[in-house]
Amino acid sequence: MQRLKTRAQYEAAMAGGTVSRTPHFVLHRAALDASTLPGPSMEQPADAGSAAASSDGRGSAAPRALFADQSQAWIGAVVPKRWAKRAVTRNGIKRQIYAVSAAFESRLPAAAHVVRLRMEFARKDFPSAWSDTLKQSVRGELLQLFEKAKS
Repeated sequence: MQRLKTRAQYEAAMAGGTVSRTPHFVLHRAALDASTLPGPSMEQPADAGSAAASSDGRGSAAPRALFADQSQAWIGAVVPKRWAKRAVTRNGIKRQIYAVSAAFESRLPAAAHVVRLRMEFARKDFPSAWSDTLKQSVRGELLQLFEKAKS
C-alpha cells in the first residue's frame, strides 16, 4: 500500500466520492485510471537535442500520472487542526488510520483512499491528548469505517 504525498493526489481521491462514514470519519475513494493531469511529464527543462522535446522547448506534452503504481491501493489521512487541536492527537489519529488501513489492505481495491476526520472528539470525554481510551475509540471507529466500505 502506498501513501498519498501530493495535494493533487489528495484532491483526486476526495473528488471520487464518499464510500463510508462514521460519526467522526469519512472514507473517500477514487479510481486510479481517471487520475491523470494534463501537462508536462517532467518539470526539468528539455535539452535541444532531445527527441521528447516539444517545439517550444518545454518538454513533453504527454499527461503525467498522479499514481505511478496503479496495481495497489493508495491511502491518505486528513486530520485538520480545526478538529484535533493538539499535534499529539493529530499524529496519533494519523498513525491509527495507517495501521488500520494496513490491516484492511487485502480487502481494499486498487484505488486512491482518503480518511478524513470530520468532527472533533470531545475534550470533556478525552481530556488527555492521546489517552488509551481515545486510542481505543479512534481505532474502533476506524474499524467500523473500513468494515462499512464496499469493495
